[in-house]
Amino acid sequence: MNAESDRRQDAAAGDGAKDGGSGEPALGSRAPHFIKRSRPLHVSWQVGVFIVGLAVVVAGIVMLPLPGPGWLVIFGGMAIWATEFVWAQLVLRWTKRKVTEAAQRALDPRVRRRNIILTVTGLVIAGALVGIYLWKFGMVMPWKVGG
Repeated sequence: MNAESDRRQDAAAGDGAKDGGSGEPALGSRAPHFIKRSRPLHVSWQVGVFIVGLAVVVAGIVMLPLPGPGWLVIFGGMAIWATEFVWAQLVLRWTKRKVTEAAQRALDPRVRRRNIILTVTGLVIAGALVGIYLWKFGMVMPWKVGG
């Protein structure tokens, strides 16, 4: 309808802004146009993006055994890489699809019921074990029993 919006749609179609009508952005570099025009500048940009993404991913790996949001930081580093590298974009798409599928499965009433039953069963067993311990030894810590 609007000439301006038609021009934007034509430009988007020409640049491959959408990936085959799937609603996902096209694969490839998201570097500014003036950087893409110069090959040495674009390679420098990619090296910089790789180093920054690597630093973030390494920080996330360090946070896995230490306190901190390790997986969140790792996926943040992958998102940084995905601004420039197709392989990282594909990994993030796969991850988003799997997380969405897992969330849908978790909301399934049968799965929720099973998880609730398993949790209650585990709590009953743990409570029974604590009760047996208290009945047998009273309020004595295990390292002081029989001393």
